[in-house]
Amino acid sequence: MKILSLKAREILDSRGNPTIEVELETHKGKFIAGVPSGASTGKHEALELRDGESRRNGLGVLKAVKNIEEIIAPEIINQDVISQNSLDQLILDLDGTEKKSKLGANAMVAVSMAACRALAAEKDVPLYQYINELFNQKREQPLALPRPCFNVINGGAHAGNDLDVQEFMVVPQADTFAENLEIGAEVYQELKSVLKNKIGPSAINVGDEGGFAPALKYPEEAMDFILEASKNKGLQEKIKFILDVAASQFFENGKYKTQMGIFTGVGLANYYFDLISKYPIIGIEDPFAEDDFDSWSLLISRLLPIRQAGKTPAYPAGRQVSKLAVVGDDLTVTNQQRIKLSKEKEACNGMILKINQIGTITEALESASLAKGYEWKIIVSHRSGETGDDFISDLAVGIGAEFIKSGAPARGERAAKYNRLLKIESELKQ
Repeated sequence: MKILSLKAREILDSRGNPTIEVELETHKGKFIAGVPSGASTGKHEALELRDGESRRNGLGVLKAVKNIEEIIAPEIINQDVISQNSLDQLILDLDGTEKKSKLGANAMVAVSMAACRALAAEKDVPLYQYINELFNQKREQPLALPRPCFNVINGGAHAGNDLDVQEFMVVPQADTFAENLEIGAEVYQELKSVLKNKIGPSAINVGDEGGFAPALKYPEEAMDFILEASKNKGLQEKIKFILDVAASQFFENGKYKTQMGIFTGVGLANYYFDLISKYPIIGIEDPFAEDDFDSWSLLISRLLPIRQAGKTPAYPAGRQVSKLAVVGDDLTVTNQQRIKLSKEKEACNGMILKINQIGTITEALESASLAKGYEWKIIVSHRSGETGDDFISDLAVGIGAEFIKSGAPARGERAAKYNRLLKIESELKQ
């Protein structure tokens, strides 16, 4: 494949902040990629390069755009690109830093994503199939539709309320993606009515990811409202919860300072087990701070005897927790070294996969392969600052991820990912 041109521009993400869009041209056409940006970011993530000047409150990305057009483009235009790996390695060599601080991970991922689309077109296959072929070079994995996780109530860094937990995700339990999307959308719309009737019109204002941001303080309140909405639609037995706690956001001086109280790691673990005993929770993302490995390991160690015995012990009562996914995001940041460290310390049994945390498609696939080798659950994820790009939908199918999260089943930048998965499911049934 010969790259004929490579252009970059500054566009807006869903929060109204600047981000990058790349346009890569080959003889097969023009291929576009838009880069998301997170509000709640881990300190071990690759660097998102911002201008840091007065313009756009320092959030401009013109330096990263310049790096694409003046450093990356001259190296790849009119060159034959043999593979995704060779292109990504060229970009990595041009940067040459551990955290992508020279070019910026946002510059690198934009080019890597656009090239991936172009290479799929070169092979005349759908993007998800091409990604699957790349992934199968590392680990055999059939194509599979992920189960969606809908963030229907927003808190933490994604909303202006008092909820410490950042995301309350509804995870439907139907057999097809289309059915799961329908369930998620029904619960979301009914939740809107419930919140408006019980709290008032302000309760249906939305956060960064399209979920409602009611003036609540406690996780129990949020889940009770969701369960009420589900029951109203006769769907209470068809949903589970995954919570994104994003605990690094409220970790100070060795303690977790929350609306529920001030906790040690042990105390917070006990609180989680209490929640699990009362609600159908199947996963907890970032339950502790990104470097508080002792607390992560404590939570996993309390689950290990359950898995080994194959049954639920006396505590917690009422819920089967043997399959609870303890998911790393700030902990693992799609980085192989952090993933290996988390495995060594038995800190988690699942991870979030975000391409822009690491910088290239090749590195993201390597991280996913490593996690699959550990038999971890993978949640392919959007960011709170999104574009209309639906690349992650094809990525999730291509690597056979168990889950995908792209916010609420509303707002164009969120729905784009879910609608793409509907199309993929239809294609795979043909």
